[in-house]
Amino acid sequence: MRKVLEIISAYGHENIKATHKTTFEITKEKDLTPRGDCIIGVRADKSIRDINDDLKRILRREERVEVVLNLPDYGLEERLFGFGSKRMSFEDESDVVVRKSDFVCGRTLLIKSNKAARDLNREFVELLRDRKTLIEMLVVVEK
Repeated sequence: MRKVLEIISAYGHENIKATHKTTFEITKEKDLTPRGDCIIGVRADKSIRDINDDLKRILRREERVEVVLNLPDYGLEERLFGFGSKRMSFEDESDVVVRKSDFVCGRTLLIKSNKAARDLNREFVELLRDRKTLIEMLVVVEK
């Protein structure tokens, strides 16, 4: 049985490129410069610090977690998985980062992910270049 533990909502931006080879990020920041090649959503309603305590406990147990990136207005989604780490601190107040590597900092949600920004479907990314596009990040665990 699957259980959605967290939903983080954000919006697109005309400068979204999603070309980073090892990470992707959703941020509470309202603007994005062209240099932010890992960012896939701005104006997020939550940062890593805001995620619920149940999810933090699961991630600190280093369990596999699935993420569904959903564009509800278009019926498109991307699925990926990664892992937590006992080293996670969940302290950043503006960002949520998913990484292919095992690097952990205060912004990290998942490590050892099977996808980064450049691995996302290009049709999906093109839709994220519109400020009105809503993106939802659903964090799912198997129970």
